Amino acid sequence: MIDSSAFQGKKAAYYTLGCKLNFSETSTFGKMLEQMGVSPAAKGEHADICLINTCSVTEVADHKCRQAIHRMVRENPGAFVVVTGCYAQLESETVSQIDGVDLVLGSNEKADLIQHLSDAWTQPREGHLHQFISVKTRDIKSFQASCARGNRTRYFLKVQDGCNYFCTYCTIPYARGLSRNPTIDSLVAQAEQAAAEGGREIVLTGVNIGDFGRTTGEQFIDLVKALDRVEGIERYRISSLEPDLIDDALIEYCATSRAFMPHFHIPLQSGSDEVLRLMHRRYDKALFAHKINLIKKLIPDAFIGVDVMVGCRGERPEFFEECYDFLDALPVTQLHVFPYSERPGTSALSIPYVVSEPDKKLRSKRLLEMSDRKLHDFYAQHIGQEAEVLFEKATRGRAMHGFTKNYVRVELPAQEAREELDNTIVRVRLGEFTHDGSTLRCTIL
Repeated sequence: MIDSSAFQGKKAAYYTLGCKLNFSETSTFGKMLEQMGVSPAAKGEHADICLINTCSVTEVADHKCRQAIHRMVRENPGAFVVVTGCYAQLESETVSQIDGVDLVLGSNEKADLIQHLSDAWTQPREGHLHQFISVKTRDIKSFQASCARGNRTRYFLKVQDGCNYFCTYCTIPYARGLSRNPTIDSLVAQAEQAAAEGGREIVLTGVNIGDFGRTTGEQFIDLVKALDRVEGIERYRISSLEPDLIDDALIEYCATSRAFMPHFHIPLQSGSDEVLRLMHRRYDKALFAHKINLIKKLIPDAFIGVDVMVGCRGERPEFFEECYDFLDALPVTQLHVFPYSERPGTSALSIPYVVSEPDKKLRSKRLLEMSDRKLHDFYAQHIGQEAEVLFEKATRGRAMHGFTKNYVRVELPAQEAREELDNTIVRVRLGEFTHDGSTLRCTIL
C-alpha cells in the first residue's frame, strides 16, 4: 500500500541519460509522482527526491551516469536519491555505494518504482540507505508501460522492451532482459489517451521494436496498422528498426499510410560483411541495401538515419574502407556515428584485432563529414518546396522550430512566431539554410 500523504508538497528533480526509451520512462515516473502530490523542482530549487535514469551503452555513458549522480547529490543535499536504468541493473551494488544514494532499482524493479520508493521513504534512517534491489537478467520479466510527453510536443509510446539478439559488443540484453511487449489493444488505448490529451505526434520507442510480438504472438505490422487508425494522432515515427525485422510489406504499408511518416532509423553498425559476422548481426550488406533502396523507390522523400559503429574489434583498415564506400553509395540521409567501447563481459573482447583510439577518432571524423554532406544535400533538395510542419513551443520572443513529415528541421522567425502555433501542423514554404546550416528557414503560407 502506498501512502501518498507522505509525499504531499515534496519536490522532485529528474535526470535522464541515454535513449528515447529512458526519457519516456522518466516522464512516466514523473507523472506518477505528480499524482502523489510531488511537483517538479524548478531550476535552482532544492529537491526532496532525485531520480536518475541511467544508460550503459558505452564506458563514457557509465562515466556520465556517475557524474550525474554526484552532481544531483551535491546540488540537493539531504534529498532521497533513486537510481534506475541500465547502469543501475548492471552495477547495482556498486552504484548503491556511491555517496548520497538511497535506492537503486534494476530493470525488473523499476516497473514498481513508486512502491519501492514508498517502502524505502517510510523507513527510519540516519544518513543514506544505500539499498539496491535487482534480479539476474533471466528473471527480468516486468514491463513498465509508458506513454509520456514530458515537456516535449511529441509523445513517446513504449511498445517493447529487452532484446534477444546478444550482439558481441552489446550489454543491453543483460541490462534490459529478453524481448517482451504488451498487447496491441493496450497500446492503442494509450495512443487514444494521448490523442484525448491533445497529442498530435507519437514516437514508438523500445529496445528492439521490430521484435514486437514475442510475448503476445502478435506482429509489428499489425500494431502499425492498428495505431494508424487512431483518430487525432496525425503523425507516428518509429525510433529504430533492425534491418532483418523490416518486412518489405511494412515499407509498402508506410508508403501509403495515413499517419506513419516517411522517416526511418535503421542501425547498420558496419558496412563490412566480415565485421557484421564478428558482431553477430543478423543480416548482410545485400539485405541492408535492399531495404534502403526499396524505401527510396516507394518513398523517394524519406529521411533515413543510420547507426554506424567505428573501431570495433576486428575492424581492420580495409573493412572500414569497405564500410565507408558502402555508405557513401547508399541514398541515406544522416549517420549516427558511435566509436566502439569495450564492455566487460561481452564476447567481443575475445576478438584479437584492436583498433587504436586515434584511428577510431579519424574514422569517426570521416563518417561524420560524410553525414554532414548527405544531410545538407537532402535539405537542399527541399528549398522552395511546400511542407507541413508540426511546431514546438518556443520561448516568447524567440524563433519557433518544428519538423516536416520527413524530418527536415525548420525555423520560423521570431517576428512570425505565435503562441497559438505551438503543437499545430501548419503549411509553410521552405527557404534557405540558417546561419549554422542545421535548419531551413520557412514562411507560413
